[in-house]
Amino acid sequence: MRTAASLIVGPSWVGDMVMAQALFRLLRQREPGRDLDVLAPAWSLPIVARMPEIRAGIASETAHGRVGLGTRRRIARELRPAGYDRAIVLPRSFKAALIPWFAGIPARTGFLGELRYGLVNDVRPFDREVLDQTVKRFVALGLDRGEELPDALPYPALEVSADNQARCIAELGLETTRPVIAMMPGAEYGPAKCWPLENFAGLAARLDEAGFAVWVLGSDKDTAAGETIAARSGAVNLCGRTSLEDVIDVLAACEQAISNDSGLMHVAAAVGIHVHGIFGSSSPKFTPPLSKSREIHEISLDCRPCFERECPLGHLNCLKGISVASVFNKVCLKKR
Repeated sequence: MRTAASLIVGPSWVGDMVMAQALFRLLRQREPGRDLDVLAPAWSLPIVARMPEIRAGIASETAHGRVGLGTRRRIARELRPAGYDRAIVLPRSFKAALIPWFAGIPARTGFLGELRYGLVNDVRPFDREVLDQTVKRFVALGLDRGEELPDALPYPALEVSADNQARCIAELGLETTRPVIAMMPGAEYGPAKCWPLENFAGLAARLDEAGFAVWVLGSDKDTAAGETIAARSGAVNLCGRTSLEDVIDVLAACEQAISNDSGLMHVAAAVGIHVHGIFGSSSPKFTPPLSKSREIHEISLDCRPCFERECPLGHLNCLKGISVASVFNKVCLKKR
């Protein structure tokens, strides 16, 4: 007899994919025998592979922002033999709901979104006041119709490979004799989420003097930022030198992480280290690091949160007002 199986159409951002694990954990708790597969951008599959709740990650193969009807039809044909009886569509876009519909999955759960009548046939209400966090929006789609959100949501918890971690540390020549602080100075969303680079550099220098090792993590796009921080401190620039899979394991070797509100902030929370989240244009009320071990660094201004990619007023005071000393002191308080 075939095991019941669900297809989950995943989000397109690193942080959102990590937060979606809260839904996957809830589904696994409720139906331990049901197989869960995730359809997501290929770049995110290393994250999905570290989620024990998921049987398989499937590459969506469609370019970001493009409908790609032919590709979506082909993927749907390839998925039909899996016999999914339910799909959960996390993004609210029209195109995200196409593959489950093309694949003939009978129950297709999601918020109504843009022009999705028929594509989603188990439509759930979208109440912004109740669903005031991204993680709540994901979890709500795994509940029964009319069921209220649980008081405590399951936190993401990515698996860590000790073997790959040891390989990375050896190949990158990383120092582990001192407590390690990870720094993530990038944010794919835009500069209104990025604490000033000189603050990261100044903090790295102070941490080095205080007895910490500092590793700067990020993508190829963050390489220049990492070089700036390393040049002004004893930090090691790892930006662009690690895969997403490697970043998971390298972060797990750190004691604490200091990060803008970015995908890597959520990865750090999901591997269980203490996270310092720096919030500018965004809000920790909407996308907090999902961990009990965290510090939120923000200041109160009438203009924030604006959720803009660039500061509409041109001053970035929401980020400039967070001092190096305040973050440094919080890090030192958590030193083991």
